[in-house]
Amino acid sequence: MRFMFVGDSMTIGRAGDYTWRYRMWQHLGSTPGGPYEIVGPRRALYDTSADAPTSHSYADPDFPQDARRHLAGWGEGWQHMAPLIGPAAGAGRANVLLVSLGLIDLGFYTGAEDTAANVRRFVAAARQARPGIRMVLLPVIPNIRAEEDAPFAAEVARFNELLAKAVADLTTAASPILLGARPDAYDIHRDTYDGTHPNASGEHRLAGEFAAVLHQGWGIGGPYRPRD
Repeated sequence: MRFMFVGDSMTIGRAGDYTWRYRMWQHLGSTPGGPYEIVGPRRALYDTSADAPTSHSYADPDFPQDARRHLAGWGEGWQHMAPLIGPAAGAGRANVLLVSLGLIDLGFYTGAEDTAANVRRFVAAARQARPGIRMVLLPVIPNIRAEEDAPFAAEVARFNELLAKAVADLTTAASPILLGARPDAYDIHRDTYDGTHPNASGEHRLAGEFAAVLHQGWGIGGPYRPRD
């Protein structure tokens, strides 16, 4: 089974991070199931000093190169990934997409309705490349802007409603889609380093939510057990 991690700055991570992708790699390697592979066209972290995704300085230098693969970008959202997912999923022969997107769209590019339309474009493009692909989509999770900006919080809530509707409308037996939830007990004051980007505990909570959906929805893997 081939997994692809798709996301924004919370998924690509910055130089010196473990990333929740690393936590998922650990989880997949320690739970029952057949062989798996991480796929995607990118491997780098975001380098804040260079303002570019050029770093390979993961917190664990022994994180295997092949397991570092992803389709994530600092400042990229659904509108950026919709045209990229088809070629990436096709080239990687992805079976399962684990997707965390939306905050950057709502914050800088598109409103809730247009962002939801880009979700549908993304799903269509992924299926055109891989007709039987499965997807787990995470809603926009708590963040400092939503806590401090009531109109933005309302936009996030509206998008999350539209995302749930898109999942209900678009899921099929051949290509099922599951909707994740706010990670259990997620607290931006404890689980992020700046109110948005996950620290070590936040990484575990994000990975734990994806792991729970995979296990409960499709019997993939097992319960998430954090590892240091």
